[in-house]
Amino acid sequence: MNFCTSCGAEVNLRIPEGDDRQRFVCVSCEAIHYINPRVIVGCLPVYEGKVLLCKRAIEPRRDYWTLPAGFMENGETTVQGAARETWEEARARVSDLELYRIFDVPHISQVYMFYRCALVEGAYGVGPESTETGLFREDEIPWDEIAFPVIRETLKEYFADVVTGQFPVRVSAIERRRPRG
Repeated sequence: MNFCTSCGAEVNLRIPEGDDRQRFVCVSCEAIHYINPRVIVGCLPVYEGKVLLCKRAIEPRRDYWTLPAGFMENGETTVQGAARETWEEARARVSDLELYRIFDVPHISQVYMFYRCALVEGAYGVGPESTETGLFREDEIPWDEIAFPVIRETLKEYFADVVTGQFPVRVSAIERRRPRG
């Protein structure tokens, strides 16, 4: 960040009084600019025992499969954002959204929230950020083509939970992978 979004003056990186970490602070109006984690919201839509997945049309991980998800927008709830992303990516309407999975991913300053839900009437299509969508049973999922670790973990936990009929909300962190060597 180079300039204040309030007055346009330069900003300096320093620890403001009463704080414990560096922030961008305006040299003119003293506005403190906080840069906080991004929230990614999405759905795990289910229809007749199958899960809806989208093949990504965009980077990162273009041509890999994912659950419909994306960045939460200002002015919406996490449920609204998850439903919107499902419509945008898979042209699917969802209902009965229940919080299912939360991941903290501190090394990229992101928080993921997935909602287990029903796919309304089993209808879906392809949105502008997908090249393909489909409903998959566990044995049909292209496991070697899953886009992100949070998606793989969510899917594996979901299918294990189907067996027990219990769907607890889980919270965990994905730590930075160490390079092999």
